[in-house]
Amino acid sequence: MHDDVLRLGFGIIILFFLIPLFLFVYLYWKDSHQHRHPVLRNYPILGRVRYFLEKIGPELRQYLFNSDTEGKPFSRDDYEHVVKSAKYKRNVIGFGSKKDFEEAGFYVRNSMFPKQTEELRMDRETKVKTKKYLLVKDTLFAQRKEHLMDEESSAYLLADDDAVVIGERTKHPFKVKGIMGMSAMSFGALGSNAITALSIGLGMAKGTWMNTGEGGLSTYHLAGNVDLIYQIGPGLFGVRDHQGNFNWEELKKKSEIPQIKAFELKLAQGAKIRGGHVDGEKVTPEIAEIRMVKPYHSIDSPNRFHEFHDLPTLFDFIEKIRETTGKPVGIKIVIGSPEEGKELARYMKESGKGPDFITLDGGEGGTGATYQELADSVGLPIKSALPILVAALRKEGVRDRVKIIASGKLFTPDRVAIALAMGADLVNLARGFMITVGCIQALKCHSNACPVGVATTDPNLMKALVVDEKKYRVVNYVLTMREGLFRLAAAAGIASPTQFSNEHIVYKDEKGRIFSLKDLY
Repeated sequence: MHDDVLRLGFGIIILFFLIPLFLFVYLYWKDSHQHRHPVLRNYPILGRVRYFLEKIGPELRQYLFNSDTEGKPFSRDDYEHVVKSAKYKRNVIGFGSKKDFEEAGFYVRNSMFPKQTEELRMDRETKVKTKKYLLVKDTLFAQRKEHLMDEESSAYLLADDDAVVIGERTKHPFKVKGIMGMSAMSFGALGSNAITALSIGLGMAKGTWMNTGEGGLSTYHLAGNVDLIYQIGPGLFGVRDHQGNFNWEELKKKSEIPQIKAFELKLAQGAKIRGGHVDGEKVTPEIAEIRMVKPYHSIDSPNRFHEFHDLPTLFDFIEKIRETTGKPVGIKIVIGSPEEGKELARYMKESGKGPDFITLDGGEGGTGATYQELADSVGLPIKSALPILVAALRKEGVRDRVKIIASGKLFTPDRVAIALAMGADLVNLARGFMITVGCIQALKCHSNACPVGVATTDPNLMKALVVDEKKYRVVNYVLTMREGLFRLAAAAGIASPTQFSNEHIVYKDEKGRIFSLKDLY
């Protein structure tokens, strides 16, 4: 018996050493004789360590090696600001700012006599019921202890007299009392759980809106009682026939849905001046039915609409949509130089026609899928593009005819305030809302492999996103943003965020010199 145990133990030891040795020899021989990778050919086995470290490099940099302020597209501080606002409904910091005040940048001009809270002009009647986390304990070695607690909060909406009205001359104008809404994100680019959580959360926050994205209208967009802007892209998804032609009857049906308050023609997007793309594996039968395309076939929208080719035909198309629906019609554009703004404004004046609103997207905007050269180099950032558009519209005397919705990494109250001061009426947010429902910046939006179930249609991954928990984070983020915007307005000595103008913002260059926005633009 004793000898059997010894032989068994000896055999296990031999296997323990022989199997790794065999694998080592096999991999060494395989690596040194392959023809594809020079590193593996010259350095078998060791080269595999290099590829492994290269593979996990983004995660190592994100969590260990990047400083709190240098990560891209969003730094750790940027990310945590959104998460803490959404989870704890709190964005207080201690000790001091991490901003580099030696760098050039924009600043809100503070007043010597700021407004008191009771002097602010806001809707004080509307309340919102939400839930936020209360952090009880968070030490290095103990598991974080926190629990959800009920809270009733002010909605921080604009006063009725300050409400922004889109399409005042239309049959059904769209009245907005919350300055920030959700930018275009399609069902298909985001999964059903993400769209549902966003819809319900935005509806609970009240006074805001949700842009459907160019992928058409789904039941998930309608899950919450939130106003919708129906986006129509060059692919005409949701308002086309099976041959891909524009379907006016389908448009009319969509316009009769009470939650749809306006329509938007997507001419361009900051991250991709081209048609949209969705990989075939994300095109489930449900998505295919909504978009009226074939399941599991990649979808590529045309670079532009076939229905129009210049400003006169675009404006005629806008007029026809407005007449058919009775609702405001806008366009989503990206500006690359002053000429585009001037041409648009000039024709608005000459024709007496034009959009009811313009969504201006900056080149720093995000997307589910694009090409590096387009994301990096095509289209101006929002702080350059917005003054160009506003100046052009004012010069031609048509600024009052159109509302401007700005977008492009405007995910904090101060960024929103600067955009409003530059001439925007409203602001769109996209990636900020993605972070509220769980996005960890895995940068896999285009792959259908989002590890937290946000930008995927894979049921096994989507289950990670719990709608009943994430909807409250959406509410809290909206409320915290609105509260912060009113706080900035008070500091600037104005009674409402709608009063921000170029006199309330200054620009400091890298040498410390100060310029007003009026001087710059």
